[in-house]
Amino acid sequence: IMMNPKKMMNQIKKMQDDMMKIQDQLATELIEESAGGGMVKATVTGQLKLHSVKIDPSVVDPEDMGMLEDLVVVAVNKALEKAQELSAQKMSQLTGGIKIPGLM
Repeated sequence: IMMNPKKMMNQIKKMQDDMMKIQDQLATELIEESAGGGMVKATVTGQLKLHSVKIDPSVVDPEDMGMLEDLVVVAVNKALEKAQELSAQKMSQLTGGIKIPGLM
């Protein structure tokens, strides 16, 4: 089936515009996750950028910095994972569930 090239280009342009809107939305989305029962909280954007880390002072033990470091890693990784899921969900809405290499 031959598709009208002009119509196809318009559809591609619309998809690009929609993708840019989603990227803008993801830049402002903040996803927070925690570790150690909320003692360490990490917030990332929907574009997988670390926004902030909050540490409860009671978990800071100079004798056991390794535990604190581990909690930070866990909280950041959980937040990044949730942000990736959000991004994939929004892109899936755009593509109708079709996985397009380079987008997801």
